[in-house]
Amino acid sequence: MADQRARFDVVGLGNAIVDVIGEADEALLAELDLDKGMMTLLDEPRMHALYARMGPAVEASGGSCANTMAGLASLGGRAAYVGKVASDQLGEIFGHDIRSAGVAFSSRPLTDGPPTARCLVFVTPDAQRTMGTYLGACVELGPKDVDHALIRDAAITYLEGYLWDRPDAKAACLRAAEIAHANGREIALTLSDPFCVDRWRDEFVSLIEAHVDILIANEAEITSLFQTDDFETALGEARRRCRLVAATRGPHGSTVASADEAHVVPAAPVPHVLDTTGAGDLFAAGLLYGLTHGLPLPACGRLGSATAGAILGQFGARSEHALAPLIETAAA
Repeated sequence: MADQRARFDVVGLGNAIVDVIGEADEALLAELDLDKGMMTLLDEPRMHALYARMGPAVEASGGSCANTMAGLASLGGRAAYVGKVASDQLGEIFGHDIRSAGVAFSSRPLTDGPPTARCLVFVTPDAQRTMGTYLGACVELGPKDVDHALIRDAAITYLEGYLWDRPDAKAACLRAAEIAHANGREIALTLSDPFCVDRWRDEFVSLIEAHVDILIANEAEITSLFQTDDFETALGEARRRCRLVAATRGPHGSTVASADEAHVVPAAPVPHVLDTTGAGDLFAAGLLYGLTHGLPLPACGRLGSATAGAILGQFGARSEHALAPLIETAAA
């Protein structure tokens, strides 16, 4: 069962981003000098240049951590989110979308400075997504945005690894971790992206050793973190440092493990994979729901796989259908 003493199951800190999603071919990615399957940070001029080359696109509120919170709310969990938007059209879209998803969001928008962040998502025919992200207003997130009562009242505080790219956001994460642990709560971290791990490997290892109870990563991220080509070796290193580790392996499923037990969970069957955008975010949503509602560890992994699978057959990272019906199947 959910912790009745906690007002929220999970509060997430992340980059508040509106996704702009369009189809692309391999030739366009090469022409635009984008690394397939990866996320590239953009300045404002390059963002506008790439946007001009996109075909017809769909706009949808996104951001990795925000997607996870929306997925958690769709499952029936109590979710809150901290992220920075501007007082502009995309900021209004983001705020409306996340609140309408059932997520508490009270961060004040910027009235001056950079515009709301956006992520240009190029989806190739093999359903892989290649992203160019302009952080915009996200760069203003800092310790002042961390609400002590909000962190205190959440069973788990979920941190997005992408935040480590900016000193103020990094300080916000550390402040949230201090508050959470001072109040007997837990910290979960998603590593976000292999390039992010490459940039901050040593600091991530120190963060994990000092503050992280639950680590969520994919195979490329966790092997990069511990600089090994062997998944089991990387998993073992993470298990020594965290109470719980969940590592996804694409079509090969996932492994969820504590110090005492490990469970290999198959990937959920998906008739037709259209877009992999948000699969890792939704895996985290299912896992975190299970953990905050007392499901056994294998069921937490199955729910993560089910919620990830539910997003693969559509464009975008916010599910078009309620995810709560997946809980019963995963718990069985």
